[in-house]
This record gives sequence, structure tokens and C-alpha cells, in this order.
Amino acid sequence: MSLLPRQVLHTTALILICVSSLIGCSSDGPTKEDVTLTLTEWLDEQFEEQLMRSPMNLTYLGRNERKGELDEFTLAAYQEDLAWQAASVSEMENRYSRATLSESEQLSYDLWKYSYEQAASGEAYFYSGLVFDQMNGIHSFVPTFLINFHTVKNVSDFEALVSRLNLVKPRMMDALGIARESSKRGVVSPYFATDGVADQSRKIISGQPFDIDSETDSAIWTDIQRKVDGLLDRELLTNEDADALLAEAKEALLSSVSPAYEAIIAWAEKERRASPDVATGIGAQDGGADYYAHLLAKQTTTDLSADEIHTIGLNEVTRLRAEMLGIIDEVEFQGGLEAFFEEVRTGKWNYYPDTDEGRQAYIDDAAAAIDNLKALLPEYFGLLPKADLIVKRVEAFRERDGAAQHYYAGTPDGSRPGIYYAHLSDMTAMPKNQLEVIAYHEGLPGHHMQISIAQELEGVPQFQTQLGFTAYAEGWGLYSEQLASEMPGTYTDAYQQFGRLSSEIWRAIRLVVDTGLHAKGWTEQEAIEYFMANSPEPYESVRSEVRRYIVMPGQATSYKIGMIKILELRSTAREALGDDFDIRDFHDTVLGAGSLPLHLLERRVMQWIEDAQTN
Repeated sequence: MSLLPRQVLHTTALILICVSSLIGCSSDGPTKEDVTLTLTEWLDEQFEEQLMRSPMNLTYLGRNERKGELDEFTLAAYQEDLAWQAASVSEMENRYSRATLSESEQLSYDLWKYSYEQAASGEAYFYSGLVFDQMNGIHSFVPTFLINFHTVKNVSDFEALVSRLNLVKPRMMDALGIARESSKRGVVSPYFATDGVADQSRKIISGQPFDIDSETDSAIWTDIQRKVDGLLDRELLTNEDADALLAEAKEALLSSVSPAYEAIIAWAEKERRASPDVATGIGAQDGGADYYAHLLAKQTTTDLSADEIHTIGLNEVTRLRAEMLGIIDEVEFQGGLEAFFEEVRTGKWNYYPDTDEGRQAYIDDAAAAIDNLKALLPEYFGLLPKADLIVKRVEAFRERDGAAQHYYAGTPDGSRPGIYYAHLSDMTAMPKNQLEVIAYHEGLPGHHMQISIAQELEGVPQFQTQLGFTAYAEGWGLYSEQLASEMPGTYTDAYQQFGRLSSEIWRAIRLVVDTGLHAKGWTEQEAIEYFMANSPEPYESVRSEVRRYIVMPGQATSYKIGMIKILELRSTAREALGDDFDIRDFHDTVLGAGSLPLHLLERRVMQWIEDAQTN
């Protein structure tokens, strides 16, 4: 994960959300002989400067500076970010001789430079992707951010919230400007993407105070009132003051938020009329092949081609289908794999009731699975997370039937816990036999563990504790699903084991389908048919998944590519060290430097193996 979720706006998906000035990054910096700061100290200064230029990242990390502002999402801001990063890297190379640095410092040096290089590689594609879609975009992230991350502990915090509400309109207009320019350049918004954007936007401005005749409050107005009530409970303002603050917030909602979302809805409806009836990938888009190659390189942090990834996926699907056949034999099912898929997909035994009680039961059972695993962690890890984790239903305005579960990190100081979010609007898309595997992926030992450990690391530059690479993070999440199966007391029956295999083949299918859509001309329906033939996933989930791949080219390939690399490194270490191999040391090596591109992860593990052999 990056500081702000990378999917907030594809055009600003820098590895770090950068600053918008060149202060302190002159290429005329000190020579190597002038160095007085260690590299770690210097990088901490750079990161602090960088962070101070991003109001939303400051809030995301639990800090209070610039709390009344929102980041800018424009080409000019993007280019200023790149210029700052370029100057910073140049100064680093001028200040420090890499060859004289320690192994740990060399890794930090390479990461700082690699982060800039990845960001710079995207400049040519600023207008090549979608700004708004049913998965992502500033339109859905901003209200999520204001509700969940903008804390109100005093009156000043609330006034900062109102200030941010008043900035929603100009920021949305900037994003719409990018979307319109992208459309002019031939970027096509799929019909389901524009439908989703319009639907989400309508939900955000439904209810009071946007609709004065509504009997219910909008989600954001409910949150605003809750935050004012909290100030009243702490006796930080009078009832009269509270009424005045609520009036200010309501005015901001009506004068800034409402027109912004009405404009987005109008844009989405116009784009919908121009959308083709058949959705495909970006291969037919002008420059689409180059753009997709760029996205694959960025998401996987490898140089694998679309054809190579497609082949890896086909091979993995074949292997996993064979393992699934073993489960069929174990449960003595009378029929083939496709028939067993249908049994698991449609069997009422495999689903919670589609009621509020059923939804709460899902949350309770997911939390219990995570809690049960906690006691096993010290046998497999030396590094353990301090941050708490909660399981929560996705907010109504962004909840979608069949959408994938996801994780939002807590704050480094632990003041906000990590959150495992579940989409529970349609319980027929939430099979019981996949509850455990998803909980392990999103919670422990998956994303929550990896990200929390990274944020809590000491002795490394601060930027390294917040950096994110999808192949590493999602590769770890998928690896965690298999790791959990090696721990006692998990996946306690054959159907849960089948759920784990279903999850893994799902990620292998992604390699085939993503490259099929974007490099081989597959249609949405062709992708759905391949998916359904090789997975027991419910149709609604499959359709949602395929639509995700269409609007987020390349991202879905990162999971399996990252997992394969981690397993390869574990196998290499086990073979090289024999009886001296310690799974805890291996995991601490993988997690102990934060998120890494796969080539730097491999270098770190190979160095650990070499050190272990000589000690």
C-alpha cells in the first residue's frame, strides 16, 4: 500500500504522494565531503518535507498538520512532484557514495531512487487511464476519507473538516477535467464503470441535507452530526456553538459537495451514452499495448511480458485444478470438478442468511478466525504487529454486491486500528468455505500483519515504513493464505481447504484473464466464461472481478507473481540452509525492511542466506 490507497486516482498513483515545491532539493547540494547527516537522517528529512506537502497523507498517518486542506490532483501538481523527486534523488547521489554505505543503507538508497523512477515512468500515461470507475476514484475516496480518517477531537478539527468540505468542489472539478481530456484522447469508460460512478455519487448525496424531503440522513451528514455530538459529550462547546458548526457544515455540503457530485453524475451519464455495449480491455486503445506493458512492469515490479504472465497463469490453473480433484476424492463427491464447483457455488449450506443477523455472523466468524490465529504467530514470526485489527462492513454508499474484501491500514502510532472491510450487501456472494482464507489474507498473517510491521519498523528511514509495492503486498497476502494452511487448527475440514484452493486458483485465473482482456482482445463475456469454468466463485463475484480487471489493467496480476517469488525464495533458503533454516528468520527477513520491489526482496533474502551460511 502507498500512503493514500493507490487507487484513489490512477493519474496520481505515485509510489509516494509527493510534494509540490522544490524547496531544499537543489542539485547544487553539498558534495560527498560535506556530508554531516547519515543517509537515514537525510532521508527522514526528505520524507518529512515530502509528507508536509500532502495534507491527506498527513491525516492518513494520524497527524494534525494542514488538516483543513485536500491534495491537488492536476497534471501541474504531478509534474511538480516528479521534479521534486528528481531533485531529491540527484542530491542523494551527490551527497552519498553508494559503495560506502552499509547493506541496509544501500537498500534504502535504491528504494528512494526506484520510487522516483517508477513515478517518472508514468508521466507519459497521465491521460491514458480512467479517473473515475466503479472501483476507484476521488469521488468515492474523499467521503470515505472524511468519515473514517478525519478525526475530530476538538473544535479546530471540526472547522478543518468544514474547510475540506468546501474544497470538494474544486478538487472534483480538477478530476473531471482530467477525465474529459482522457476521453478526448480515446480512453473509453466501460458502461458498467459509468453506471457505478453515477450510482455511488447519487448515494453520497442522497438523504438529508441534500434531499430535504428525505426521512434519512446521508452517510456524511450522519458522520458530521456524530462528530459534533462527540464534542458536546466532551463539553468542548455549547449547544449554541454546536448548532452554528452544524450550520456551517450543512452549507458546505449544499454549496460544495452537492454540485460536485451532480457534475460527476452528469459526466457519467454523458460517458454512458458513448460507451460500447461490449466491454473489452485497453489493447485496442491508441497506445494501449505500451500502456499495458508499463502497468504490468509497475504492478509486478518485474519485466515479465503479457505472454509470459498468461502462460504462467495457464500452468498454475492446471496445477491447482489437479489439487482440487484431490479434495473431491477426499469428500467422495460423485461427479467431476465442474459439478463440484456448482455444488459449492449454489449449496445453501455454504452461505449465511441474507439478513442482518447473517451479516453480523459473517463479521463475528471472520474476527474469530483471526483471533484464533494470533496465538500461533510466535511460532512462525519473530516480528509481531502491535496495532489492533477490526472487521467492519463497508459503508453503504460504496458497498457493491460481490465486490472483493479489502484492508485499510491503521496509523503508525496505533491510535486508529487496521480495518478489514467486507462487502455484505449480497450474502449469496460470500461463501462460508472462503471466510477463513479471506480473513487470513486481509488480516493475520496477511495485510494487517505485513503493513503494521512495516509501519512499526525502527532503524530504517521513515519513508520505508510507508512505501508500498503491489506485487510484494498482495504476494504476501496470497502467501499468507498458504502459510495459514501450514499452521495447526486452520482450514479444519476439506471444504475449507477447497476454499483455500479456490482463492489461489482465483489469483491464477487473474493472470490469464487480465492478460487475455488487455493483450489478447478478450471481451468481458469471454473472461467471465473462462473464470466460471475454473472456479466455484458465484457469478456475481466473477462478474465484479472481471469488471475490476477491465478498469484496473495489470493490478490483478501482482498477487500470484508476488506469491510465486516469495515461495521460490523460501524454497531456495530451505535448500541452501537445510537444518539451519528457521521459518521465523525467513519471515522476519521478508517483512523486516518494509515493502520491496521483488528484485530487491530477492537481493535481501539471498544476502540473508549468505550471512546465515557464514555464521
